[in-house]
Amino acid sequence: MKAVERVDQFYLLKQLPKATALLCKEGNLLDASCSWLEIFGLPPINKKQKTQIFSLLPEVEDLIEKLQEAKSFNLRHEISLNNETRHLKSYFAPWFDEKENVIGTIVQTDDITSEVEKEEELNWLKNIMETKMEVSKTGWWEYEIDTEKLTWCKETKRIHQVPDCYEPTVIEAIEFYKSGYSQNKVSMLFHKAITDYQSYDTKVMIVTFNGEERWVRITGKPFIKEGKVAKIFGTIKDIHNQVIAEHRVKEHQQLLTTLVDSLPLNVYVKDLESRKVLVNKGECSYLHKKPEELIGKTDFDLYDREIAQISREEDIQVMKHLTPIIGKETVSCLNGKTTHFLTSKIPYFDLEGKVCGVIGMGLDITSMKKKQEELCDLIKITSMQNQKLISFAHIVSHNLRSHSANFSMLLGFLNSEKDQEERKRIIKMLTQASDNLLETLGNLNQVLDINTQESETKKTLNLKKSITGVLHNLSAFLENNDTQIINNVADDMVVKCVPTYLDSIILNLVSNAVKYKSPGRPPIITINAIKSDKGVLLSISDNGLGMDLDRYGDKIFGMYKTFHNREDAKGFGLYLIKNQIEAMGGSITVQSEVDKGTTFNVYFNEES
Repeated sequence: MKAVERVDQFYLLKQLPKATALLCKEGNLLDASCSWLEIFGLPPINKKQKTQIFSLLPEVEDLIEKLQEAKSFNLRHEISLNNETRHLKSYFAPWFDEKENVIGTIVQTDDITSEVEKEEELNWLKNIMETKMEVSKTGWWEYEIDTEKLTWCKETKRIHQVPDCYEPTVIEAIEFYKSGYSQNKVSMLFHKAITDYQSYDTKVMIVTFNGEERWVRITGKPFIKEGKVAKIFGTIKDIHNQVIAEHRVKEHQQLLTTLVDSLPLNVYVKDLESRKVLVNKGECSYLHKKPEELIGKTDFDLYDREIAQISREEDIQVMKHLTPIIGKETVSCLNGKTTHFLTSKIPYFDLEGKVCGVIGMGLDITSMKKKQEELCDLIKITSMQNQKLISFAHIVSHNLRSHSANFSMLLGFLNSEKDQEERKRIIKMLTQASDNLLETLGNLNQVLDINTQESETKKTLNLKKSITGVLHNLSAFLENNDTQIINNVADDMVVKCVPTYLDSIILNLVSNAVKYKSPGRPPIITINAIKSDKGVLLSISDNGLGMDLDRYGDKIFGMYKTFHNREDAKGFGLYLIKNQIEAMGGSITVQSEVDKGTTFNVYFNEES
């Protein structure tokens, strides 16, 4: 009966769904289920041939000792079958007879290859995730509402600079945030995540376990189960170096902006299409626009098409040939105002070294140009004054030398003459010579006063009234010469002039027109005046003898230069009024034709 039962047991063993084997006390294989034999690739049990468990598990150390202890244990091991490695897990338990005596060992084995592979894959993924977290300096955390348990990963602990064994509470975790804004913000966001189911993502500052202040970016998201928040999970990322770098970039940008805005230049940057991508305060001030009104605009949007086209061609040249334009003088017209610039343009490169636009700078030199013009005018005036002084010196030297020689000669005659009548005649000649010398000295002093004394004060004078006053003083002279005056000057015409100089100019020009009248016709004098942006032009024309300008043109306004055979001609009046006009900043020109008449044009400078 027992033999039958034993046969039945072994028969049942072979059919067990779980891979099971029976070992004797010496570790020999007595019998095994088909599934167990299949796992190890063994044939059916041969009673005559012994198979030891130690040969099947050669890598397991101390297996004999463990079996002899007659205690339950389990182990994980590997086998290679058909060039394939399989992972197994075996459970060893003592095998008792009916009297509770250990007669062997029961072994149950599971093929856990798929589990091991999944475990390895999971570990691999975990290692990748931990590596990514370490590289990105991002950790995760999780808080369970019911248990109030807060879990930090290794990277989260590293960011907080705490040991790996550290297990924080929520209160302790919040206390890591810097007191004040950061701590209050985190507390509020965490509370809203629990009560209002709100996720969050923000930048705050923590104070690490070592007392170091660092910027972090934290996120949190509630996990809702059955209408309630079951847990909150999130991330924490160390962004301290990034924030510090951003702050430094902003500081450098602010410094650069301050420098560029403080430059006494118009600075701008254009892209490849000559659209402005950056402008400084100088450029905005010149164009009377805000930065946002200029960004994206081209010169065609801001200037006349002709000027804009020139600028665009310059931009293309700089970008195409990579040749800077340095210190080119340009003229810009904006809202009717002309501005002179020294313009420079250089190519603008991106980080890869490719040209991506133009950097332009313009220095406003309008005031410098004005000063330069004033300096040129001053040099011109100085040169003219020097020339006049040289001429004046020559005149003085020549005239005084002539008078001196005349005096010397007459005195010699007087000294050697014995005849009283002749001596009286010579003395009379000496008296005349003395009068001529005094007149010459008077004329020279008059010219000298005009050129050396401080500028006379100009006054706003009614031109027509001034002309009428002079004509009234010359009324007898004009009437005796049957002179016709045509005064076309407007009643309200005014001119800035020195009163005495104006009277002298009108008097000399009118009296000369009568003095040098044509013997064949009565004198007609026409007076006109027009006003322009540059000043007042006074024209006095006559129908007199006229002058040959080709012959005498460069001598018209010379001292003591006469061009007609008249005894009363002295050649001083035109020289005098020319000095007076130029002393007031004006000028005088002449147009004349022999036997047809002469026109003098006087240009008055209206500037004070």
